[in-house]
Amino acid sequence: MLRQVKAGVLDVGYQDSGPAEGKPIILLHGFPYDVHAYDEVTPLLVSQGCRVVTPFLRGYGPTRFLSDTTPRSGQQAALAHDLIALMDALHISKAVLAGYDWGGRAACIAASLWPERVQGLVSGCGYNIQDIAGSIKPQPPEAELSLWYQYYFHSERGRSGLQQYRRELCRLLWRLWSPTWHFDEATYQRSAASFDNPDFVAVVIHSYRHRFGLAPADPAVENSESRLTSLPSISVPTVALHGSDDGVISTNVSEHHDRYFSGPYERRVIAGAGHNLPQEAPRDFASAVLSLD
Repeated sequence: MLRQVKAGVLDVGYQDSGPAEGKPIILLHGFPYDVHAYDEVTPLLVSQGCRVVTPFLRGYGPTRFLSDTTPRSGQQAALAHDLIALMDALHISKAVLAGYDWGGRAACIAASLWPERVQGLVSGCGYNIQDIAGSIKPQPPEAELSLWYQYYFHSERGRSGLQQYRRELCRLLWRLWSPTWHFDEATYQRSAASFDNPDFVAVVIHSYRHRFGLAPADPAVENSESRLTSLPSISVPTVALHGSDDGVISTNVSEHHDRYFSGPYERRVIAGAGHNLPQEAPRDFASAVLSLD
């Protein structure tokens, strides 16, 4: 069921499925996707008695900022604060968090800074907290090639390109990041409707500029952002998932992420899957969530 709730600086649109008294699971999508990434995961979890909450992130779908003066920030700490504010608004004291891309980052940050609120963590591509101070260091050329869209967004030409061609550009990213997933146009368009949110472009552009130190931070979350500079460890039980065919983040990136986890940790490589793990491998994703008691 699609609902709205005022949480922090947002009026959040979210899907709420399963029994109200069920084990709380929060599923978090990434860029450029939306809640439909979990269309097949959710029934699998609900069938096991879970309550599943799937919010549209800031800048997506029906989620809106409550004030015109709130910075349209896409920085990592803001996403995590949104998540904790949503849990507060829904009176969820503790939940299993599961996500990938932007959603996985929000979940990782919540697990590191507010571990008392997190029963367990499923994170696509492992440890997703950004090392913004280290972003100036170049990566090997092949890795840099896969990040072309981020550098494109650093320019005003890129902003205009996203504004004018948002559906074409995001469809291209779907294809590049999940090269073995043959999604149809109807599947894409269900999620692409979320990109018509009036704040989508501003939030996306800020995200990809801030992570390289090219855009100012939101002062409201700067204390949390400063805590992330140390790349804090995660103590909650975690399952890291990585698609073997991920076209943007190679599996070798997460091979040694165990050093960031001080609690129970397992890494699973999902054969034949790309970046959009819950939509490409819903049973594997649901299995990982259910393994966290």
